[in-house]
Amino acid sequence: MASSELFSRIAAAKRAVLAQTGLLHREFGRAASKWKADGTRVTAVDIAISEAIFRDLGAQFPADQYFSEELAGADAPIEVRSRFCWVLDPIDGTNNFALGLAHCAISLALCEQGEPVYGVVYDLSRRVLIHGGPGFGAFDGERATKVSTAGLTRETLVGFHSPFDKSLAPMAEGIISNFKIRGLGSATLHLAYVAAGILDGCVDYNVKIWDLAAAIPLVRAAGGDVQFLNGGQLPLRHFDLKMKRIIYVAGSAAMCARLRALMGG
Repeated sequence: MASSELFSRIAAAKRAVLAQTGLLHREFGRAASKWKADGTRVTAVDIAISEAIFRDLGAQFPADQYFSEELAGADAPIEVRSRFCWVLDPIDGTNNFALGLAHCAISLALCEQGEPVYGVVYDLSRRVLIHGGPGFGAFDGERATKVSTAGLTRETLVGFHSPFDKSLAPMAEGIISNFKIRGLGSATLHLAYVAAGILDGCVDYNVKIWDLAAAIPLVRAAGGDVQFLNGGQLPLRHFDLKMKRIIYVAGSAAMCARLRALMGG
């Protein structure tokens, strides 16, 4: 049974994310950006949302730990010590956001003992809050959702980004040749759309834990699975901005099995 500590944090998470949607929409396609040393783009809006959400939550839950992709001064891995911690990607899909492409999202995960237990994802493109976690259900706005269990055909839709590491290209060829592909530019939305039943599955080779943390509990709550192909990533023991890229598949049990077989994993 969920505890009052969880319920209070879930309610606070929704409020904190929704409070930043006005800024997200006002600056969409307008915010100046720059490139970070790791080759990813950042805007002042990423930093402002990160600071505002953590300021809000930190005032309510001062004993929790707070981890963001835009965490200043985090040059070394940070040990996860508290019962509850938060993992935030203030704008997943910053490239899209800066260029005026609508697929981007605020992505906030609540973790207990290092496991993501509830996710809150604001989808700018559809102006919808996707949220949920195991034991709570998964919701696309007010609509309860389940992962797709339709038969796998050439019409099946799979969220996919081409591998950053081109040596992994052979793993991608089977996915491309067997399914219809959607590359939205937001790993969070790929995974959240699996939970919402919009995409049948997804696969990625390029992501970090902040790209996935909020959407993992959504998929699990919706009856699906997220399977890592390059080592266990959870429970989160350390938050490391320099972590290696994650390779994973997600969807129903049948979808995960098929994706893994096509990737040789």
